[in-house]
Amino acid sequence: MKDTEIISFEDFDLAPAVMDGLDAMNFQKPSPVQAASIPHILEGEDVIACAQTGTGKTAAFLLPILSKLASGDYPEQYINAVIMSPTRELAQQTDQQIDAFSYFLGISAVPIYGGTGGIEWEQQKRALRLGADIIVATPGRLISHINLNTVNLSHVSFFVLDEADRMLDMGFNDDILEIRKKLPDNVQTIMFSATMPPNIRTLAKKIMRDPVEVNIAISRPPESINQSCYYVHEESKLSLLVQLLKENEQKKCVVFFAAKARVREAYRMLKMQGLSVEEMHSDRDQESREEVMRDFKNGNTRIILATDIISRGIDIVDIDLVINYDVPSDSEDYVHRIGRTARGDHEAGAAITFVNDKDKRSFDSIEKFLGYKVRRNELPEGLQTTRPKRAYKGGRRGTSKPRSQHQRGGDQRRDNQGKRRRNNRPRGRGKSPQKSN
Repeated sequence: MKDTEIISFEDFDLAPAVMDGLDAMNFQKPSPVQAASIPHILEGEDVIACAQTGTGKTAAFLLPILSKLASGDYPEQYINAVIMSPTRELAQQTDQQIDAFSYFLGISAVPIYGGTGGIEWEQQKRALRLGADIIVATPGRLISHINLNTVNLSHVSFFVLDEADRMLDMGFNDDILEIRKKLPDNVQTIMFSATMPPNIRTLAKKIMRDPVEVNIAISRPPESINQSCYYVHEESKLSLLVQLLKENEQKKCVVFFAAKARVREAYRMLKMQGLSVEEMHSDRDQESREEVMRDFKNGNTRIILATDIISRGIDIVDIDLVINYDVPSDSEDYVHRIGRTARGDHEAGAAITFVNDKDKRSFDSIEKFLGYKVRRNELPEGLQTTRPKRAYKGGRRGTSKPRSQHQRGGDQRRDNQGKRRRNNRPRGRGKSPQKSN
């Protein structure tokens, strides 16, 4: 089957109940990452897949796992699959997709993540004690359960690392290795990552057995995203943001900032302008985050101001506009941020980036990574702009043309005058010359 072209989900050997769920959800044609990954996972191979967020990677590992669990060959009283997620939001989203895909299956799933109260902790303990087919967990919270002996991972058959690069960026490498030690030696390991840096390959060598590599999406933004930028002074960015949001007040928009303090500052100012905004950052508790996302999905809130906490793994298909208030320091983060728009069947989207003097070098690196120049917009009248300086080869850095002979002569005269003044200075440490009597 791996050597034949996959043109529909019927080409996979998925369980009938899984196919019923796909039919009910009107899923017909697999995405490229699904077509490349599902056959290998069904055959029990370890898989390491490089696939950009928004390409259908969650279904790529869920569908074959659910299909195998549907066979009934796995113990009901034990945990059979562990799916690791870098954030609570992604864990929740994956849990929701499990519910949808397994609608016609008798399969149980439990989300395990922090940021909850004592009641939720007890509920997690009880669910783990009774056994769940699948747990979707953040590394830190699962380590807590392991340390307190409230979870038994001795019968796990499937171990999935979703957004693996993100988890390593967040410092979870040691936690992942510790969790892997608690799993059976023959566990099937599946790793999905948007990028494939060296630390991902190092981790794969430690926890995987001869993995099949699947490389689908080059980490580049979809062509359907209309990218542009403004070169603007830092002091003018907030005014520009207000103007753009008012011009696009009927659209769903996410604005990304470099730090939560900047989110809070912008939130206060935009609220004063009467805009429908909410803020999303790590200081907000889990309940308020969920409320913000619900309001945004149903249209009660049109604008979210956020840190990179939602740059990956949040699946909202109808975002019209992404604004980078601060240029991300990493080209991959830029791709993930603007990838929030033009997702799934949402054909078009726009991404606008504000570039100030300090951000020029970072944005140059992003454009080099993209392989093209992002379109420059003209600033509205009254706002201060900043433009990239052009360096003349052989001249002073930052000049756009060589100095004239007249300018060079003037410079030489000023240098000679300075030398004469220095030579005529009295000797000694600031003492005046003594007068003769």
